[in-house]
Amino acid sequence: QVQLVESGGGLVQPGGSLRLSCTGSGSISSISAMGWYRQTPGSQRELVATITKRGSTNYADSVKGRFTISRDNAKNTVYLQMNSLKPEDTAVYYCKADTLFREYWGQGTQVTVSS
Repeated sequence: QVQLVESGGGLVQPGGSLRLSCTGSGSISSISAMGWYRQTPGSQRELVATITKRGSTNYADSVKGRFTISRDNAKNTVYLQMNSLKPEDTAVYYCKADTLFREYWGQGTQVTVSS
């Protein structure tokens, strides 16, 4: 079992920045890739960014150049640095961890971009 706890969400003005963190516990040695996804009411959850254990990254086109995903394996933590935030980035952001047999999700953290 893997438990994921996200933090760092909040209210920010357009153009501002936020940093999300997701810390894993439990069977963390089984985790391979980790990622961030987001969801708005009435919409499907969508990929924001992923990172492998070796540090290879992948981003949604909508966040390329603005968001950066990183990972500290020693702290079992994955980060999402979000810059130049836009109102359309408003969503609940979820952390995901992949293992060989299943995926695990965090509880989500709200990010609201509004003036």
